[in-house]
Amino acid sequence: MAEPAAPMTERPLNFIEQIVEQDIASGAWGVWSAQDAGTGPAAAERVGKPRVHTRFPPEPNGYLHVGHAKAICVNHGLAKRYGGKFNLRFDDTNPAKEDQEYVDSIIRDVKWLGADFDPATGVAGGGLFYASHYFGQMYDFAVELIKKGKAYVCDLTGDQVSARRGKPGVPATSPHRDRPIEESLRLLDEMRAGKHPNGTRSVRAKIDLASPNFNLRDPVMYRILHEEHHNTGAAWCIYPMYDWAHGFEDSIEGITHSICTLEFEDHRPLYHWFIDAVNEGRTADGSGPFGKIIHHPQQIEFAKLRPTYTVLSKRNLLKMVQDGVVNGWDDPRMPTLSGMRRRGYTPESIRAFVDDVGVTKVESSIDVGRLENALRDHLNKIAPRVMAVLNPLKVVIENVEPGVVDELVAVNNPEDPAAGSRKVPFSREIYIERDDFLENPPKKFFRLSPGGEVRLRWAYFLRCTGVVKNDAGEIVELRATIDPQTRGGDAPLGPDGKPTRKVQGTIHWVSVAHALDVEVRLYDRLFRVEEPGKATSNFVDDLNPDSLKVIRAKVEPSLAAARYHADRLAGDAFQFERTGYFCVDRESAPSFGGAGPAAEQGGGLVFNRSVSLKDGWGKMASKD
Repeated sequence: MAEPAAPMTERPLNFIEQIVEQDIASGAWGVWSAQDAGTGPAAAERVGKPRVHTRFPPEPNGYLHVGHAKAICVNHGLAKRYGGKFNLRFDDTNPAKEDQEYVDSIIRDVKWLGADFDPATGVAGGGLFYASHYFGQMYDFAVELIKKGKAYVCDLTGDQVSARRGKPGVPATSPHRDRPIEESLRLLDEMRAGKHPNGTRSVRAKIDLASPNFNLRDPVMYRILHEEHHNTGAAWCIYPMYDWAHGFEDSIEGITHSICTLEFEDHRPLYHWFIDAVNEGRTADGSGPFGKIIHHPQQIEFAKLRPTYTVLSKRNLLKMVQDGVVNGWDDPRMPTLSGMRRRGYTPESIRAFVDDVGVTKVESSIDVGRLENALRDHLNKIAPRVMAVLNPLKVVIENVEPGVVDELVAVNNPEDPAAGSRKVPFSREIYIERDDFLENPPKKFFRLSPGGEVRLRWAYFLRCTGVVKNDAGEIVELRATIDPQTRGGDAPLGPDGKPTRKVQGTIHWVSVAHALDVEVRLYDRLFRVEEPGKATSNFVDDLNPDSLKVIRAKVEPSLAAARYHADRLAGDAFQFERTGYFCVDRESAPSFGGAGPAAEQGGGLVFNRSVSLKDGWGKMASKD
C-alpha cells in the first residue's frame, strides 16, 4: 500500500511532538549514522538527521481494535514527521494466549492503516521484529542480574507471591530473596532445562519490598511455562514477563521514544531500574566483566482512545467471538480494524479521526459519532452515488408505454467532477421507497401522496394518481404519471426564465425491469448505551438487539460492476442516495470478487451499511 500523503493543514504540536522537538534541539539522541539509518530508499536521506525511532509493540493475543489505531498513528506519525524509523514489533512473551492467526492479522491491519514498517516500501519503515528473537539476550541479562545480587530464584507460586505482596505501609515478604547467588544460578539453569513444572519457581528482581509503588516489590522477571511458542517452538520453557521484556526490547532496537498508554506510567520506574541494573558495572567501551552500556530509551505516556458505545477489552471481544454474539473478529459491528475495514471504514477516515481527537494525558471518553463523521466526510468525497431501494413499493407510470426505456444521465459524485456520469434506465414500472409514500400525509410531508407531485432523482416530476391495495387493505402498488417536459428532473422555464413550478420533494427510484436484487446488511452500533456494562457490570446486558438487520433490496443496474477486492481486503464503496454509505462484502458471490456461498441464493451481491447519511443516534440523544 502506498504511503499516505502528509496532511495539508498544520495543527498545533501535541505534547509528545513538543518533547521530540526539544530532544532534537538538544541533540539528546544524536543523529542517524550510515550504519543505523537502515535499508531501503529512505535510508540515505535519513543519514545525519536527528534520531527519532518509534515502535508499535502489540501482543499477538487478539485482533487490533480502534484503540490500537491511535497508538499506530501516533508512533508511525512521529517517525514519518521527523524522518525517522518505525518498527512493528510483536511482544510475544506469553505463548499460552498467542497464535499465528493474530500475528498475521496484525501485520495486515498495520499495513492497511498506512503505517508501512517495511524498509523497502515505507518512508519510515524500520522493520518487523519479535520479542522472541531476543529471548536469549534477555535470559543473559537475567543471569547478569543474579550475579550482581539484583535478582534471585523464588520458590513461591504466583498465588503465594500475591498473598505476600503486602499493603500500603505494610512491606511484602519473600523468603528466598537472600538465597545464595550460586544456588539461584543453578536453579535458573534447571528451570531453563525444563526440570521444574509450571508455576513452581520464578526469577524475581531484588528491588524494594516496602516500595509504595507495588511494581517495585520484587517483581517477577521469568516464570516457568511449558508451552509451544508460535515463533520459537519448544526452544524455551521459561518466558519473560512483560515488564521485564518491555524495556529491553526497546533498548535492543534503539528506540528513542517509547510511547505507551497511561496505565504504564507507574511501570516506568521499573523499566528504568531494569536497564540501570544491567548497565551497572558496564562501560562505554565494553571493558570490564559485563560489556558495553546498553541503550536507555525514553518512555512517554498518553491517554488511551476510549470511544463511547464501544467495548475494547480483548477479553470481552474474545468472549463475544467465542459466545457467538458476533460472527468472528471481522464482524462489521466489531471495533476491530478488520471489522471496521469490512464495514467500509477507510484508513484515511480512521487517521483523520485520530488526528481530530488529538494526543493528551487526560483520560476521557470520545463520542463515537466523531469516528462516524470522519467516515462520512471521507466517503462523501470519494464514494460514487447510486440509487438503491431498500423497502420497495412498485409504481406503474401510466403515461409511459410498456417496453419503452429512457436512458437518463446521473452524476456519479457532485463532490468530484472528475467522477463523471452514468446512464440510468427508466421504464414504465419503477420501485420507490415505501416510506416515501403516505396515503394520509401530515403537514410538511414533501414526499409522495395521492394527487401529490415529487421529483424523481435525475428523471421526471411524478404525480400519484391512484393507490392499489390487497384484500387486507395494504398498499401494494401505486399508479402515477410523469410530466415529459421535466426530463432530467427540472421544471421547464417560463418566459421570465424561471421554473414554471416548484416541487419540494425529491425521491430516489430504480426501474423494475432493470433492478438488481441484492442482500443488504444494515449494521448499527453494537451497544445501545454510551458505557456498556456501567449499569449492571455486565456489558452483554447492553447489546443492541437491532445492531444487524438483513434485507433484500433493489438497486440500479450499474452496480453489476461492483466488486469485492481480496487483494486490498475491501469492497467498492457507494453512497446509496438519501440512505447512507455501503460497501461490497466479502461474502458476495465469486462473480463479484467475493467468496460467500450465502450470496449465491439471490443476486449474488451483498452490501454492508458502513454508516447512515445522518447521525440518528445524535437525534435520539437530543430528544432524551
